[in-house]
Amino acid sequence: MADGFLKLSSAFDEANEADWLDAVSKALKGGGVEKLQRQTDDGLTIQPLYRESDFASASDPRGAPGEAPFLRGASAEPDAFLPWDIRQAFAHPDPEVTNAEILRDLERGVSSVELSIDCTGTDGVAIKDAETLSTALNGVRADLATIALDHRGQGSGTSVASLLALWGEQQGGSDNLKFAFNIDPVGLLLRTGEVAGGIDAAFVRTAELSRLLCLRYPKATTLRADARPVHEAGGSEAQELGALMAHAVDTMRRLAAAGYDINAYPSQTVFTLAAGANYGLEIAKLRAARRLWARILEAMDLEIEPMTLQSVSSARMLTRYDPWVNMLRNTAACFAGAVGGADIVTVRAFNEALGVPEELGRRTARNTQIIAMEESGLGKIADPAGGAWFEETLADELAEAAWSVFQQIEAEGGLVQSLVDGKLQARIAETRDARFAAIAKRKRPLTGVSEFPLLDGEPAPVAEIKFESSATSVSSEGITSFLKDLPDKSGAATKAEPLAPIRLARDFETLRDRASAHADRKGKPPAIFIATLGPLAEHNARADFARNLFAAGGVVGVDADKTPETPEVLADAFKASGCRIAVICGADKRYEDEAEAAAKALKDAGASRVFLAGKFEAPGIDNNIFMGCDAVDMLQIAQAELGVEK
Repeated sequence: MADGFLKLSSAFDEANEADWLDAVSKALKGGGVEKLQRQTDDGLTIQPLYRESDFASASDPRGAPGEAPFLRGASAEPDAFLPWDIRQAFAHPDPEVTNAEILRDLERGVSSVELSIDCTGTDGVAIKDAETLSTALNGVRADLATIALDHRGQGSGTSVASLLALWGEQQGGSDNLKFAFNIDPVGLLLRTGEVAGGIDAAFVRTAELSRLLCLRYPKATTLRADARPVHEAGGSEAQELGALMAHAVDTMRRLAAAGYDINAYPSQTVFTLAAGANYGLEIAKLRAARRLWARILEAMDLEIEPMTLQSVSSARMLTRYDPWVNMLRNTAACFAGAVGGADIVTVRAFNEALGVPEELGRRTARNTQIIAMEESGLGKIADPAGGAWFEETLADELAEAAWSVFQQIEAEGGLVQSLVDGKLQARIAETRDARFAAIAKRKRPLTGVSEFPLLDGEPAPVAEIKFESSATSVSSEGITSFLKDLPDKSGAATKAEPLAPIRLARDFETLRDRASAHADRKGKPPAIFIATLGPLAEHNARADFARNLFAAGGVVGVDADKTPETPEVLADAFKASGCRIAVICGADKRYEDEAEAAAKALKDAGASRVFLAGKFEAPGIDNNIFMGCDAVDMLQIAQAELGVEK
């Protein structure tokens, strides 16, 4: 072997941007580079190529990791053992089962625990009193693994935070216990649309309890600013970031009005964002969050402190059909959290959309992070995306767009008032509807759902739930020492329209559900005849396109035994298929000569509706399917024709 480095670059001719643009023009047959541009939901343009002229990385304008204003993270050198906190979420309603899951996962690599709390057991662990919490946390060492709360129920908040504080006192050595109480009245309004007793009283309770918990548990955080409801309701990246900043500012104002020292707010707060599968965009979003927060602290004349940032993989991106693809989506979200500089990363179980996850779902969730950390080495470098022209430029643009969202919310009286008036919800609804329209037209493909669907895919397991809770509220028994000086919830509730979560696959999954129910009733799935014209080389691409499109709605494509060569043979093949509808597939030139005759033959053979793959129109053709058509609309038409019930 020769000594020295292999200079791969010497094997290529020197090239400049002009050469690249010329090559692009030739590849696009004269089209400009704008054909390679993409738009985000916020109207930001993603360029196909970024350069030093887009972001002057050589001058290191964002400073170094670990240096104020901490735009590149809190640490100059990642922890060699645990570069980020692997936080696993637990939501099984039975506290005993949850306890077994927690202990198992902590033994296998999870570094902190997040309990999703709902006293009713409907949407989380049924924690209703000190006994059920002790059951869930039996054997857990809070001096080694942080215990965090995710308040999902209407009555959790300060009550469950007090239960956890009481449990901590029973463990001894409160100075060493690590908790994330995550009290969040604004988040409660975002999720449920109601804060019992009013938002002002809730913040008085929050301020008093936070002060008390800070004194008792110096290694704990007490507050949370959570923008996930904006993401999960269909909002854009800028809307999520803008709402996060508005959340923090509105919270600080209300805490200050309750006598709280807002200088303590930054160190007491966990900022939580969702992470989708577009890791380039999500990395930029996390980096933009740090820039926005530094600007907020500067504007409020507060000491610049690092932002404690949690990334949680998106729930809206998970699918019920072909859920195994969710593992890939979660991996991309995990990568974004790690490379984007999140201090805490939570990966949802791939089967969460189907029900409560069991061991396989939790195992793949934690192992995704462990592999990323231990085998891929994502945590070995501080701020690995720093200086990347694309990420730095997009983060700047996202921060600018989010600042505009933040300013608009502020002009409406702050986040709470904007929610009460329904203004933020209306803007998120517009973004959500535009997103669903793009998904329906498959401009935003969902692998395994709208693209490449599997009609006979292997089902994923979920936990069997045998637990029922009779609780409707959290008992205050035993926690009066924490709550005795706090106002009750007897006042008028603050109400707003909640941000209802969505799933991106909603419309296609609804179609699949209907088709599945139809198959159960009739003994066979709804089907469409694939009427091909000409030889295989001519019709194969469009036939495959048609099969995939109709399969996305649970409609099976049925082929002729052999390629029909005449309209009469085509009609006979259609009759033999037992189908009621058909789709013609062939080349454009073939359509000009044969499509009308084929459509007539199919109609004469009993076809109640004839589709054509392509934009060619002729008598007898009822609907056209093509790239960019509204696939959901076409599938609804097909299902209605086949008698599939809604």
